[in-house]
Amino acid sequence: MNINTSNNHDNGEQDQKGVSKKRYMPLLLINYTCLFLGSVSSSLLSKYYFNHKGSNKWVSTWVQSAGFPFLLLPVFLPYYLFQCTQRKPFTRFTPRILSLSIFIGLMLGLNNLLFSWGNSYLPVSTSALLLSSQLVFNLILSAIMVKQKITFTNLNCVILLTLSSILLALGSNHDKPQDLTPTKYMIGFVANIGAGLLFALYLPIMEMIYKKVYCYAMMIEMQLVMELSATILASVGMVWDGGFTEMRKESKEVFDKGEGVYWVTMITNVVTWQLCFMGTAGTVFLTCSLTGGICMTALLGLNVLGGVLVYREDFGGVKIVSTVMCGWGFCSYVYGMYVNNHMMKLLDDHKQNINPSIEMAQPQPQPQPHSDLHLGLGI
Repeated sequence: MNINTSNNHDNGEQDQKGVSKKRYMPLLLINYTCLFLGSVSSSLLSKYYFNHKGSNKWVSTWVQSAGFPFLLLPVFLPYYLFQCTQRKPFTRFTPRILSLSIFIGLMLGLNNLLFSWGNSYLPVSTSALLLSSQLVFNLILSAIMVKQKITFTNLNCVILLTLSSILLALGSNHDKPQDLTPTKYMIGFVANIGAGLLFALYLPIMEMIYKKVYCYAMMIEMQLVMELSATILASVGMVWDGGFTEMRKESKEVFDKGEGVYWVTMITNVVTWQLCFMGTAGTVFLTCSLTGGICMTALLGLNVLGGVLVYREDFGGVKIVSTVMCGWGFCSYVYGMYVNNHMMKLLDDHKQNINPSIEMAQPQPQPQPHSDLHLGLGI
C-alpha cells in the first residue's frame, strides 16, 4: 500500500513537471513580457509621482509590493474555479520554505525602500544606469553561491557595465536638479548602488531556493508570501511616518495633477510593479539568476531612453557613451550565450549519432531482480 501511494505521488510530480516542460517557451515569453512592461512602466510612473510633488518615500516603497492580492488569482483560481490542476494551493509548502519566503520578502522590502530613495533624488536615466551595476554583483554572487561558471563573455560584460557606471558617476555633477543639494544627490547615488547590491543578492538566493520548488504554481505562492512580507514592512514604515494620512493629504493638496490622477498613478504603479516582480521571479525560475540579471540590465537601458523621451531628461555625451557601453556588454553576453547553446546542441546531436552504434556493439545486460519496482518508485 505504501508502495502504491509513493508511486502515485511520484507520478503526480512527474506529470506536473511534464506539463511545465510542454509549456516552457510560452510561459517564458509571458514572463519576459511581464518583466518588460513592468520594469519600464513602473520606473517611469515612480518618477512621475516624484516629478509632480509627490515626496513620501514610504508611499513609493509601499506601492511596489501592495499589489500582492493580485497573485491570489493565479494561486487559487486554477484549482477551485477552473479545475485545470489537481494540485491544491500550497501543497508541499513546508515551514522552511515559508520562513525563507518571509526572510526574502523583508529583504525585498528594504530593496524597494532604497530604490525609492534613489529614484526620488536622481533622474530616471541616471538611476537606471547606476542600477545596472547589479549585474557586477550578480555575477560574483552567482559564482560563489550557485557555482556559475565565469567565462570571457561574463567578464567582458561585467567590465563594460562597471566602466559605464564609473563614467556616469564622474560626469554626473551637472545632471542633478537645481534644488537638490550635493548631500541628497549622494544619498540617491548610494541608495541606487545599495538597491543594485541587494537585488543581485536576491537573484542567486532565489535560484538556490527554486531548486527545491517542483512547479511554477509553487513559485507564485512563494512570491505571494514574499510580497506580503515586503508590504508588511512598508506598512510599518507608513504608520511610523504617517504615510497613509499623508497619501490622502498629498492627493488633495500637494500633487499638482489633481486627486484623480494621483490615485490612477498609485493604482497603475501597484499593477506594474507586480508585473515586474512576477516577470523577474518567473525568469529566474525558468532559467537562472544570471539570465534574470542580464534581462534587468537590458531593460535599464530602455529606462534610460524612456526617461529621455517622456521627461526630456538630458542625454549628453556621458550618458550616450555609458548607454552604448551598457548595450555593448549586454549584446556580447547574449552572443556568448548563443554560441554556447549552439555548441551544446551540436555536441548533443553528435552523442545521439554515436550512441546507437555503441549500444549495438555492447552486450545486452542481464535482467536484474526488482528492476520494475526500482523504476516505479523513482528511487
